[in-house]
Amino acid sequence: MDSTRVTEHPTSFERRQPGADPADPRGALLHTPTPVPHSPTAALPAQARTGETPSTPGTATPCAKGKDPASPPDTTGPEHSQPAAVEPDTHRPRPVPEAIPAQPGTEPEKAATAGQERRKGQGVAPGQPTPMRRDGDRLRFVGAATRRIARGIDLDEIVMGLCRATVPTFSDAILVYLRDPLPVGDERPTGPLLLRLRRTDRIPAERDTEGGGFSPALQPEPAELSQLDTLGAELCEVRTGSALAEVLRGVRPVFTDAPAAHAALPELLGEGGELAVPGGQRSILAPLRGRRRVIGAALFLRRPERIPFEPDDLLVAAQLATHSALGIDKAVLYGREAYIADELQRTMLPETLPRPTGVRLASRYLPAAETARVGGDWYDAIPLPGSRVALVVGDVMGHSMTSAAIMGQLRTTAQTLAGLDLPPQEVLHHLDEQAQRLGTDRMATCLYAVYDPVSHRITIANAGHPPPVLLHLGGRAEVLRVPPGAPIGVGGVDFEAVELDAPAGATLLLYTDGLVESRLRDVWTGIEQLREKLAATAQLTGPDHPPPLEALCDEVLDMLGPGDRDDDIALLAARFDGIAPSDVAYWFLEPEDAAPGRARRLARRALSRWGMEELSDSVELLVSEVVTNAVRYATRPVTLRLLRTDVLRCEVGDDVPQLPRLRQARATDEGGRGLYLVNRLARRWGATRLSTGKVVWFELSKSSVQG
Repeated sequence: MDSTRVTEHPTSFERRQPGADPADPRGALLHTPTPVPHSPTAALPAQARTGETPSTPGTATPCAKGKDPASPPDTTGPEHSQPAAVEPDTHRPRPVPEAIPAQPGTEPEKAATAGQERRKGQGVAPGQPTPMRRDGDRLRFVGAATRRIARGIDLDEIVMGLCRATVPTFSDAILVYLRDPLPVGDERPTGPLLLRLRRTDRIPAERDTEGGGFSPALQPEPAELSQLDTLGAELCEVRTGSALAEVLRGVRPVFTDAPAAHAALPELLGEGGELAVPGGQRSILAPLRGRRRVIGAALFLRRPERIPFEPDDLLVAAQLATHSALGIDKAVLYGREAYIADELQRTMLPETLPRPTGVRLASRYLPAAETARVGGDWYDAIPLPGSRVALVVGDVMGHSMTSAAIMGQLRTTAQTLAGLDLPPQEVLHHLDEQAQRLGTDRMATCLYAVYDPVSHRITIANAGHPPPVLLHLGGRAEVLRVPPGAPIGVGGVDFEAVELDAPAGATLLLYTDGLVESRLRDVWTGIEQLREKLAATAQLTGPDHPPPLEALCDEVLDMLGPGDRDDDIALLAARFDGIAPSDVAYWFLEPEDAAPGRARRLARRALSRWGMEELSDSVELLVSEVVTNAVRYATRPVTLRLLRTDVLRCEVGDDVPQLPRLRQARATDEGGRGLYLVNRLARRWGATRLSTGKVVWFELSKSSVQG
């Protein structure tokens, strides 16, 4: 047999064949022999017959390269060997693998024992070639491991996929270090290179890899790997020019018995940590390099009882490290984009809902999917003068950053228009003009409603949005008949508003089409299902007790089944409590000099009727100052209204649009101190411009004064 040894390092998982001609590149790698007609083949050992002596292992005749083709064939070989054929001039003979030695016995139990030993890695003596099946197993393992790593979408999933794919099939334990903080995209990291231990994993003592992968069976856990939970520093700094920095700069995985890698272990694992690493080629340090830079390192460990890693295992570790690093890079980018999307959507929606007088509010928002966290749906609740509140819900077409940006502009415009106290139909008209200024294809639907708790009425205007649903106190749910209108952005259309009753205890539900429309049902079927869901929920609490708002919102969202949500959802629920007529006092005052005195007397009588005489002095002083400012410039009657709820609220309205401003009066000024007193004595105060003038209001806390 030709004993020539080839020392060239293989570039794949296939092994060089010791018996092949080194001059033939096709014979340098180990392949499964394929029968080729009329080509020389090596003689295989003869099967032992009864009464015959089996052939001696290893005596098969190799390919007779350079032999005279005309020489007679060898007739002394086994009876199943074939004669050599004439070598063609235009083709070189396919090299034949080294003869496979015959098994000492043919009993089934011996064959099974030999197969089991090969699976455990214990049936191959040192220095002998590894069974051919190990190369195929490596390829299958790398394919399965990279698929498992690629399934992860965030950082933790990818790191866990790497650990679960390698332990116990490839290694007994793994430590994964990642850069802290991880750079995002093309971001250039600043400061020192810090590696933080992200995850460790090891196989328990009772686990076994019998029949799985190409790794041998595991022996009882040694003391070194049993200390894996405490092995490794939580955070290590990679110093410039250190051994660890050189290994990471080299990018390629290395055995830790190499001088540079062995010197890097104390820096990575901490002082004394290298003592817990098994000796020999039983540990691999693999740098994790992303698209532009090294972002971490992985340490693969095997027990001393297990066969050590082989040079081809460095290629396996390189594949695992490369796929993991690229996946981590993408996960960091995805995490940054998801964070931006979440922050954008959060800032586009109300952080908290206001608590206006006479109405309770609850809301929900659900994105269309995890991969589309931003959308064009929004809701809002805007306090208005006179204890009123504007309820808004809208939907911009699309689920992108552009849709969210347009939604933010429309929401800001709606808040500005609401501050002018425009009628609902006028608000939608101005929103339509704003959408046309943003672009020709900026389409949106919107529903704008204004609730007055004093009159128990609600005014609604619609721009192509699904109609609201009103749940009465008795449990009856009805879809309000609201003119549909055209969507915002069409242009050239008029919007119509309707005024409806809003009885105390009723609940108004505003929503976007994602709640009622999907691929499984049309919008009107979904609206009917929503109405039935609200009625069924109300029956659970009885006819005299409306369901809690938060629980009602959750019940409404529960009507969505699996795969029944194709769009993002915005939901706004309003419970109408109203203000009883006995808690409201309202007067008209002529703009004359006697108006402040009359206002003080009327306020004193109302407080006496409500049993709030303790507030008389403060209320009379503040009412006198505000009414005095109003009658000084007003040309029409001034309105004075007192509202008794959880606080005492006073509102003074006039026909002058200019808003009063708080200023510091000089010592020589005769006036200018009225708003200063209001600011010091009132719990809250403010001024709101109306289409017919303005309203100045202030609130006093009943409990603070009475206490």
